[in-house]
Amino acid sequence: MAIFPRPVSPKNAAGDLWGYLLEKRAHRWPLLGVSMALTWVIIWVFVIDANTNIKPKQNQITYFQNWQADRSDITVILQQKKDLAARVTALHAKQKEMQKVADIFGIEWREDAKRNAAREAEAVRILNAQIDKRLAEAQAKLEAGAPLTTQPPSPASGTVE
Repeated sequence: MAIFPRPVSPKNAAGDLWGYLLEKRAHRWPLLGVSMALTWVIIWVFVIDANTNIKPKQNQITYFQNWQADRSDITVILQQKKDLAARVTALHAKQKEMQKVADIFGIEWREDAKRNAAREAEAVRILNAQIDKRLAEAQAKLEAGAPLTTQPPSPASGTVE
């Protein structure tokens, strides 16, 4: 007995296939229909997948507040302080949400949270100190009678910082 069959001619192979298809079997047509449907489903899934994530995305327009040109440095700095507090609050809310997800999946996060809490508190403290310093400088300028706003250097002046 040979391991591999001897080479067959295409004519004999086509004859065998035709003979097999002509045999009367009760399940012949339902299986043919199921196999054709499954083939078309696979082709359809490939076509759908080929069109996924290839189309250009719509540009996302981000609108920002229009600030008055004559607002004071103090107003700007106080707004930055409020924005920092809001950002920290939003970050903490997002962290709480992610910690719930981590608990669901059994991820250990408490040690990392303890380690990072001190670093985060230090970073927020430094940022608040910088903002407070700039606020004190702006108040000192205001008391000294300096102009209320500082104009950035114009691009035509050629100074680059």
